[in-house]
Amino acid sequence: MSTGTVALIVIAVIVVLVLLWAVSQYNGLIRLRNLVQEAWRQVDTELQRRHDLIPNLVETVKGYAAHERAVFDEVTAARAAAAGQGAGPAQQAAQENALTQALGRLLAVAEAYPTLRASENFQQLADELANTEDRIAAGRRFYNANVRQLNTTVESFPSNVVAGMFGFVRAEYFEAEDPQVRQAPTVQF
Repeated sequence: MSTGTVALIVIAVIVVLVLLWAVSQYNGLIRLRNLVQEAWRQVDTELQRRHDLIPNLVETVKGYAAHERAVFDEVTAARAAAAGQGAGPAQQAAQENALTQALGRLLAVAEAYPTLRASENFQQLADELANTEDRIAAGRRFYNANVRQLNTTVESFPSNVVAGMFGFVRAEYFEAEDPQVRQAPTVQF
């Protein structure tokens, strides 16, 4: 074998190895992006469950505290904004923060009515809401862990070269502006 042939074989092997590495990096980025999207869908499902519970909770409280119209309107408007389609994680987090604050005010109204707090229907709805809040928190942690992994891969060398070539970008975290706001509302009976 001539020196030129050996050099061509070495170059061909190097090119094949670089291509295999690039394909591997690309596939890894696709996997991470899909994990982030799947995790967001899980969070979105839990948020929708929360949004579906709220009208029932409002109606239950409304039966006991009909004169608290401003609170009911605020919860309804916040729910409508949070349930809107097409929001990214950052926008969704802001909308959910507003909804959580409105729910806190609704539950504060409920505190003033002992017969409401004793109502089995209200108790079930409040427990379901607290359970949903826990599921949202778990989903948010899972989503953010996947976002962290994707973002680290997109920003780390040498995978950032492949990410840049194929348009992979950082994903948004789903986080509350104030950690106290994202906690499940405290319901005391």
